Amino acid sequence: MVYTCHRDRNCIINKITRNRCQYCRLQRCFAVGMSKKSVRNDRNRRKGKKEAVKMTIMETYELTAELGLIVEKICRAHRETFPSLCQLGKYTTNSSSDHRIQLDLGLWDKFSELATKCIIKVVEFAKRVPGFTGLTIADQITLLKAACLDILILRICTRYTPDQDTMTFSDGLTLTRTQIHNAGFGPLTDHVFTFAGQLLPLEMDDTESGLLSAICLVSGDRQDLEEPSKVEVLQEPLLEALKIYSRKRRPSMPLMFPKALMKITDLRSISTKGAERVVTLKMEIPGSMPPLIEEMLEDLQDLEKHQKKHSEESRAEENNLLTV
Repeated sequence: MVYTCHRDRNCIINKITRNRCQYCRLQRCFAVGMSKKSVRNDRNRRKGKKEAVKMTIMETYELTAELGLIVEKICRAHRETFPSLCQLGKYTTNSSSDHRIQLDLGLWDKFSELATKCIIKVVEFAKRVPGFTGLTIADQITLLKAACLDILILRICTRYTPDQDTMTFSDGLTLTRTQIHNAGFGPLTDHVFTFAGQLLPLEMDDTESGLLSAICLVSGDRQDLEEPSKVEVLQEPLLEALKIYSRKRRPSMPLMFPKALMKITDLRSISTKGAERVVTLKMEIPGSMPPLIEEMLEDLQDLEKHQKKHSEESRAEENNLLTV
C-alpha cells in the first residue's frame, strides 16, 4: 500500500494530528527506528474478514426447522408438566417456621405427597423428549433414575423467591428455607438455596429450563447404559438448540450458554448429596419411604450394583414405572 502527502511532506505528527497524514506518520515511525518489515498491508483486509466472520456468526443464531420443532416440543412438554410460579395460587403454613428441627412429620407427609406427584410429571416430561421412548426400556429407566433428582432440583429452584427466601411447590405450597429444611431436605437445604440464587442471574425462561432439563436427562455418560452412543446422538440437537436459542435471546451475552451447561455439574453434585439424604431420611421417618420416591431417588452411587442384582421379575416391575 502506498501513502501520499498532499502538503510538503513535513506535516506535524502528534497525538492530535497523527491521523491527518498517513505518509508523514509512516516516515516519522521510520525515523524513530521502526522496521519496514513491521508495516501491515493487510489491515483493511483483516478488518473485512473479521466483519465477515461476525456476520456468519450472527446468521447461525437462527434455528433450523428441525431444531425449531425440537424447541417447540420441549417447551410445550415442560410447561404442561410444570406450571410456572405466576400460574400458581400460593399458600403458606406456619408449621415449624421458627427454627430448624430434625424433621417435621406433618411437613414431611405433605412434601412426600408432592414429591411423588412431581416425579410422575418428570416421567411424563421425559417420555415427550424427542427420541427418548426410542431408547431401550433399560436405558430409559437408567436415565430417569440418574436425572430425576437433577430435574426436580432445577424445577423447584426456578420457583425461588429471593426477597422472601421461599420456594413454591406445584400445588402452590410456599415454604421458607427453615420449613424446607424441616420438611425433609435437612443438610441439603442450603445447597439447594445457594444453587437457586446462582440460577437467578441467568434469567432462564421456560424454553431454556426445559432444554436444560432434557439435556440433563439425555446424557450418554450415565453408568450402565446399554447404548450410550445412541443417547449422545439424541443429546446433540438439544445442545445445539439451547446454544442457538440462548444466543438469539441474548445476542450481547454469548457466555450464557456455557454458564447454563455448567449448572448441570452443580446439579449432579447436589443430586449426589440428595441421594445420600434419602438414605438418612429413611432412618428418621416413622414408616417406609413412598415407593416411587425410593425407586427413583435411591442412592445414585449404588445404582450399578442395584441394577445388577435385579431379577427379571423386578425388571418387569420397573418397566411399569413408564406407564404412570
